[in-house]
Amino acid sequence: MKKQMLMVALAFAISAPAVTAVTPQPEKVASTQMKPVAAQTQAALWASRVLGRYHYKAVPLDDAMSQKIFDNYFETLDGEKLYFTQADIDRFAPMRTKLDDAINNEDLTMPFTVYNLYHQRFADRMNYARGLLKTKLDFTTDETLQLDREKAPWAKSEDEVRDLWRKRVKNDWLRLKLAGKEEKAIRETLDKRYAGYVTRLQKLNNEDVFQMFMNAYATAIEPHTNYLGPRSADNFDIAMRLSLEGIGAVLQSRDEYTVIREIVPGSPADKSGKLKVGDRIVGVAQGNAPFTDVLGWRIDDVVQLVRGEKGTTVRLDVIPGDAGVDAKHVAVSMVRKKISMEEQAAKKSIIQVKDGGATRRIGVISLPTFYQDFEARRKGDKDFKSATRDVQRILGELKKEKVDNVLIDLRNNGGGSLIEAVELTGLFIDKGPIVQQRTAEGRVEVESDTTAGLAWDGPMGVLINRGSASASEIFAAAIQDYGRGLVIGEPSFGKGTVQTLIDLDRFSQSEKVRYGELKMTIAQFFRVNGGTTQLRGVTPDIKLPVTSDIEHFGESSFDNALPWVSIKPATFLPSGDLKELIAPLQQRHEARIAKDKDFQELREDIAEVMKLRKENTISLNETVRRKERDAQDAKAKMREARLAGAKGATSDEPAAAPGGKEARSKVPVPTKPAKAVVAARSSPSRDDGLQADERDLAAEIAAEKAAKDAKDVLLQEAAHILADEAAMLKTDTRMASRVMPYMEQPAQISARK
Repeated sequence: MKKQMLMVALAFAISAPAVTAVTPQPEKVASTQMKPVAAQTQAALWASRVLGRYHYKAVPLDDAMSQKIFDNYFETLDGEKLYFTQADIDRFAPMRTKLDDAINNEDLTMPFTVYNLYHQRFADRMNYARGLLKTKLDFTTDETLQLDREKAPWAKSEDEVRDLWRKRVKNDWLRLKLAGKEEKAIRETLDKRYAGYVTRLQKLNNEDVFQMFMNAYATAIEPHTNYLGPRSADNFDIAMRLSLEGIGAVLQSRDEYTVIREIVPGSPADKSGKLKVGDRIVGVAQGNAPFTDVLGWRIDDVVQLVRGEKGTTVRLDVIPGDAGVDAKHVAVSMVRKKISMEEQAAKKSIIQVKDGGATRRIGVISLPTFYQDFEARRKGDKDFKSATRDVQRILGELKKEKVDNVLIDLRNNGGGSLIEAVELTGLFIDKGPIVQQRTAEGRVEVESDTTAGLAWDGPMGVLINRGSASASEIFAAAIQDYGRGLVIGEPSFGKGTVQTLIDLDRFSQSEKVRYGELKMTIAQFFRVNGGTTQLRGVTPDIKLPVTSDIEHFGESSFDNALPWVSIKPATFLPSGDLKELIAPLQQRHEARIAKDKDFQELREDIAEVMKLRKENTISLNETVRRKERDAQDAKAKMREARLAGAKGATSDEPAAAPGGKEARSKVPVPTKPAKAVVAARSSPSRDDGLQADERDLAAEIAAEKAAKDAKDVLLQEAAHILADEAAMLKTDTRMASRVMPYMEQPAQISARK
């Protein structure tokens, strides 16, 4: 089973900028054997009762489920089969059918015992790897490294697992050597890297272990059911409302320091004038209380201290980023306030496309998630944060800027609020059903747009990719079923299930004891045409190259995903019928990309990555690798020359694509090759053999900015497709009246909502 969605909330905790609550001293687990606490055993029992009774695919917690949890848990800890051996798995085999009893009897000794062994094995492998750095590695032999070991068997012996690590160390060393690093620098870099892996593992606590085990249980039922520990539940809420209470600084761990990665404009951190990117936080104090030393703390523990209720004061003990570690510290005092996470909010840009003597203006709205501040809306706050409200405002601005077509960019938008998906669709249709839901009991409910009028009555399109899921698929499917707009891109994720949050704290006997939450599947989505987005996703009207590894990413990659089914269609009146447009637009698209060097190079890159992925091996022979690198360098130089010659020749205004990242977080392990090809084109950069936190922070930020500003080939082509559509509709009014009859009804042009 693929674990792409596991520990999503822990990922939020690692990456979120600064928030709330009182946090105790972080638990250090360097050599301590971790054990479950009573609140966790109780939470597991209550979670099992809820899952067994109310889940859409209710499965009893029995011996069969126990076996799935067992396998899932080991897969969560060691999915690449790099730490445990078969003997380790066999040691726990008697428990394979007894985890159901363990949960029911409130005895979670086994999963914690497994984790403690994992901790030991991890340290053993890293010690072995660090020992290899003192030896002479031979790069003349014709050895290969298996890149993805997810489907590989467990190592049969210690010798076999050590040989796996010998090859991984050789590859790490060779990458740095090919990048021009000297032997001493290579040894120091890798020794620090492997030691860092152990340090990060040691910062995990029993809440992390419990959450991993409970997710092994939850995802054994169905891929999108998760357990969120108390802290993860808080961060999940922050991600949905796009706001928090803190100072407005994005923090990152680098070399045991908490470093300021980004400062939110207009935030207390910004207005203080005393903080800048690269500064190191070594202490945090609440109000006038003494500083708490946070050197070496895990990032989410520091974040919890920095966050707090708005109007309260926090003080930071800071070492300036441009000074040495022994430099004079600076004390910075700030009053916390509500911080909006604008980076994840809807944004607009305009792409201009030349069409003969005419210029078509395509308005692009990038929407990274379907967010809503549920609590603010419940309280009647008229200014509550909402994806639909932001998009509606942007549409009004694009009208004034007289764009010819609008593109909603939902690439890597993993979903969010169902309410927002329905209301956002309502901006583009008059009235009608948007999505159907079927409960476990078979009851079908229809979610509809009930407000007359359109916020945008012109032509529009939706850009999707494999990372577009859930609410994104609801929106794209409804736009497609209503004949309202073109869907462009690659087939979407295929998540057609509905989740709700179940607060387990309601079962707690004390307000001080928190059990966490369940994000549990309770229903299935169906399109208004009766089909479902489950498993198959949304198929675009005009397809762009598939940039994702479909085998490992998407609903079809899960072995326990719900099947595709259909129900009775809802009663709805399509807005238009775009079938007449698709064939001629497809022809123009194919003719254009056949001459587009950027597009052809993107296809070459995709084919190269897919080939490497299929082969699943890489040579450890230095001569072979140098030859491969030289070929890549030659290709890169040719592209750089072409890009330099073409710079400034295009009439398209660059537009940034949303930077979606796959939400994954397991225990810290060396990374595998990425499962998606970046669709932005810039001059290819040589592999430097380094990991993100090993690079200079300023250089890393500059590289990210360059990648963000690079030409987005797929977005540009989607804009050209919509420019073609706008031209066709303008020159052939009879066809326009057939495919988009609503455009000729002025009464429907209204200021919506």
